[in-house]
Amino acid sequence: MRCPYCNTDNSRVVESRTSDDGTAIRRRRECMNPECARRFTTYERVEQRPLMVIKKDAKREEFSSEKLYRGVMKSCEKRPIPVETVEAVVSGIERALHLEYEREVPSSVIGEKVMDALRSLDGVAYVRFAAVYREFRDVETLAQEVLSLLKESSDKGK
Repeated sequence: MRCPYCNTDNSRVVESRTSDDGTAIRRRRECMNPECARRFTTYERVEQRPLMVIKKDAKREEFSSEKLYRGVMKSCEKRPIPVETVEAVVSGIERALHLEYEREVPSSVIGEKVMDALRSLDGVAYVRFAAVYREFRDVETLAQEVLSLLKESSDKGK
């Protein structure tokens, strides 16, 4: 592995650890160049073919977990939801997509998976995401969605 500081291609592994979700190996390395001797981190992951998202207008773009993360974070803004929980939701959705779809996934599937996850996580975050995703045009449609969520919540309490 090439050192990112001095560009020497001689380093040694000091420590290896599996990532929290088990999808990568984190390695702490040390440069063997005596003039540098700095430490750096590398990650080893299984290489996957990129998943393509089929948009509503039939255009295709590469799936971006960062874009998914930003969307979920925006819905959870100012809510008592830890960042680790949002990361776990995004990671779970991404894992499910790679298991269910080999090359292409409709954007509607991603939206529904996000809505399912947010519905069980936080009602306000769910309504925020649904308002954008379902493109609510009026207050009545939003009210219907909130009433549906309230009914679902009260049914669980019984």
